[in-house]
Amino acid sequence: MTAAQITHVGGPTTLVEVAGWRILTDPTFDAAGRRYFFGWGTTSRKLADPGLALDDVGPVDAVLVSHHHHGDNLDDAGRAMLADVPTVVTTRKGAKALGAADPRFVGLDAWETTTLEAPDRPTITITATPCRHGPVGSEPITGPVVGFSLRWEGQEHGELWITGDTVLYPDLREVPQRLDVGTLVIHLGSVRFRYLSGWLRYTMDAAEGAELIDLVGAHTVIPVHYEGWSHFQQDRPAAETRLAQANRSETIHWLDPGEAATIRI
Repeated sequence: MTAAQITHVGGPTTLVEVAGWRILTDPTFDAAGRRYFFGWGTTSRKLADPGLALDDVGPVDAVLVSHHHHGDNLDDAGRAMLADVPTVVTTRKGAKALGAADPRFVGLDAWETTTLEAPDRPTITITATPCRHGPVGSEPITGPVVGFSLRWEGQEHGELWITGDTVLYPDLREVPQRLDVGTLVIHLGSVRFRYLSGWLRYTMDAAEGAELIDLVGAHTVIPVHYEGWSHFQQDRPAAETRLAQANRSETIHWLDPGEAATIRI
């Protein structure tokens, strides 16, 4: 049996500690108050400080960046910390933008893999999973995004999957058909920009989340990236109410920003 500690730092930022590895997702450590521009007239204001300061997180072995071009997934403080990280895994476009020819930056398309290796720890295989960060046809505007699934020897319940920012669409439904997922870190929030694109959504709401949770059948589900930004249209109370009605509601564990949980993986 493998035990892992998962800490919800805030927003999409999650620290995974398992078998000697320390892996951070989508680092966002800027203070609240600033407005960020996402392109094509879209903006959002950061409303909450991270639950942990960067110094409190400490050194990490790897950072997984689902996409580099939105400040709610990689902000200025997050970018700065990448200079001291041994491995950064992101999209192919993100690796070029962040690291140029730096071999520490690994770019993946959906379903491509890479590994984290060290002599004193189990090898972790990282598989990039598909994302569509908006409605049909939005990819040229929203840019490339991936999620990440982590697999290592000794997992009891299956892989650890971090969905990344995405809506529920056919390629995402394919993930639980191709991977044995035991722990699901699901990005929610129901992002909309009503002044630009009305009721079109750019991330899952709780209804889609409930459907994906049912499809995956994971042992443990941890929702993230539903609070702290003005472009989220469904906060935790609303999402929690809806997910309490999900078929597998007993698997869902809500973590406050800065809170950690030890789970079996």
